[in-house]
Amino acid sequence: MGFVLKVEGSEAIELGLESIISVEYETDTPNDSNARSTDVGATMKIRGKILTATDGDNADDTMKLGLWSLVPAEKADCYRKVTLEVVSADQVVRKINFPNAFVVDYTERYGDTEGIGEFFLFIKQKKDKTDLAKIEGGYAV
Repeated sequence: MGFVLKVEGSEAIELGLESIISVEYETDTPNDSNARSTDVGATMKIRGKILTATDGDNADDTMKLGLWSLVPAEKADCYRKVTLEVVSADQVVRKINFPNAFVVDYTERYGDTEGIGEFFLFIKQKKDKTDLAKIEGGYAV
């Protein structure tokens, strides 16, 4: 199983199967409600490896993720279209689309024994646009 992340905005960001370690999708509703709430959110937590460029390969786009996380709320570019595909046996099991995603948290971690770093990206779909988020899947790549 693997993951492909695409972010569209002022610049394209793409992380492939070798970069992403795990993904957690969550539909977030208030825990104190006794009925279905209209206050629904959608989030994704993505953990992956920071890869170095070797043998003429391009460096990964994790630095672009870090730069996106620094875009202030006053700029429209803080909201970007995010598509995540979960791929298994050459089939897209899930395709999650957030058309108005923003960065809640972005973290990079480095160690002197691992050889590479890790990143953690926490994104959320803009709350008043939650109905535009889509979850699809079950088709060949």
